[in-house]
Amino acid sequence: MFVVPTESEDEIVQIAQSFGEVARTLAGDDDLQTTLDKIVQLAVENLDACEFAGISLVEGRKITSPASSNDVPKIVDRIQSETDEGPCIDAIKEHEVFQTGDLGAENRWPQFSSRANQETGIASILAIRLFIKQDTMGALNLYSTRRDAFDDTDVALGTVFAAHAAVAMLSAERNKNLERKAESRDLIGRAKGVLMARQHLTDEQAFDVLRRASQRLNIKLAEIATRVATSTESAPT
Repeated sequence: MFVVPTESEDEIVQIAQSFGEVARTLAGDDDLQTTLDKIVQLAVENLDACEFAGISLVEGRKITSPASSNDVPKIVDRIQSETDEGPCIDAIKEHEVFQTGDLGAENRWPQFSSRANQETGIASILAIRLFIKQDTMGALNLYSTRRDAFDDTDVALGTVFAAHAAVAMLSAERNKNLERKAESRDLIGRAKGVLMARQHLTDEQAFDVLRRASQRLNIKLAEIATRVATSTESAPT
């Protein structure tokens, strides 16, 4: 629990209501990309000091930007990828919140800081780890062209917002995986039906044909099933 010392009681209630609406809005979509896009949009709309927002993911040594409120977060992530340093990288790797209020004079990331400031005009960055339990999903990054834009209240509110965002991301990812599994089961069922009709096999025999073909060709079972279900040629044996 955090305390917002600079806000009146009415303003605190309003903030709580706003974050409740954020949670409901993020919970309304099953699609992962739609969820990511809404997160950055809502961050700009609900966090006063935030002018731009982006989500960063680390894939190997590369930083990707699956969602950005505009081009600025993408440019910042590209520079972080090229220099292999920056607050978003550290937020993900070190599992902490990282911020700077004067990017042009920041010496923690010497190759990144001045270049990012010159190319984007960003002065303040607040990078918050997106995680569920111990699983890091990425970082929510908030940007401002003003110096020292993010104070302790912004960090607290940003952290709560990031928690809502991480839960929404996990839910969307789970739904995506469930859809993939359902599609795979459907494809395998269709492929077995094709084999049973063509080669007069039982259900178990048809599945064994698909399994052996997958192992022999070193291709996922779902891909083999797709080929069989959509092919007019002879099936694998």
